Amino acid sequence: MSKVSVWLSELRLRTLPLAAASIILGAGLAIHAQIFDLLIFSLSLITALLLQILSNLANDYGDAISGVDNGKRVGPLRAMQSGAISRKSLKIAILLTTFLVSVSGMTLLVVALGSNSTSWVVFLVLGLLAIVAAITYTMGKLHYGYRAMGDLAVFLFFGLVGVVGSYYLYGLTFSWSLLLPATSVGLLSAAVLNINNMRDMYTDKEANKTTLVVLWGRRNAFIYHLSLIVAAGICSISYFSLLENVQAWQFIFLLSFSPLIKSCLALKEAIFKDIRDGQVFNDELKNTALSTFVFSLLFAVVLIAMN
Repeated sequence: MSKVSVWLSELRLRTLPLAAASIILGAGLAIHAQIFDLLIFSLSLITALLLQILSNLANDYGDAISGVDNGKRVGPLRAMQSGAISRKSLKIAILLTTFLVSVSGMTLLVVALGSNSTSWVVFLVLGLLAIVAAITYTMGKLHYGYRAMGDLAVFLFFGLVGVVGSYYLYGLTFSWSLLLPATSVGLLSAAVLNINNMRDMYTDKEANKTTLVVLWGRRNAFIYHLSLIVAAGICSISYFSLLENVQAWQFIFLLSFSPLIKSCLALKEAIFKDIRDGQVFNDELKNTALSTFVFSLLFAVVLIAMN
């Protein structure tokens, strides 16, 4: 592979639609509320994508250093693990991406918040936490991804912060009902991570990486997975049920749950047969991530069409 191809693979561009899901849903909610701003949307999206790339780079670095990424890995081969990218080069890439996401995030706040000092304090803290969370998932002594806290972080940042936070930036306003669609995206994003952790359970155990799957076992993690999917559907339906003049076509976003159900069936078979080949999990990881993106897109389209 050429250096360009190696770095493109290292950025894990296929993970970016999931990172964009909450921003797109927040934009749909903002358009419905007639407070949308294209510049704020663009900066929010760029910042979210850069945070995801930062997380991908840091995840590769941390797992390679800790030994989680080794010859027994059933997921895709990572660049630092294979030796295609050196430790020094990856460190530089992490620092550069941290700088870029900081610039993007600060520009977003300048455009959106103006002189609102209270909002500035809140979003500066959230921004700092987002950067720290992206880096320390597997890097450093506080790597919370090794302490079964990854699901919670994904739920918060890919769900609540991504949707409610981006929506707030458009009009400096908040509504409790926003927590319902935000929770839906957060739960579906946690389901994506759960598939990843079900795939890696055996190698994670050997490397002393504690995830919820390692704590519970694959079968209990599958029940947890089903709960995430069902709860996401209930929250999304509940949001539209609160709106006036609800019509059947407005629930078209539920079509995105069809591939999620198929994924659950495939995962059940793999888990109850104790299949350790990662291909099934890799396929359903991709399907669930894309379904989450489609869910957010359809949800946003419905909101826009209601105007």
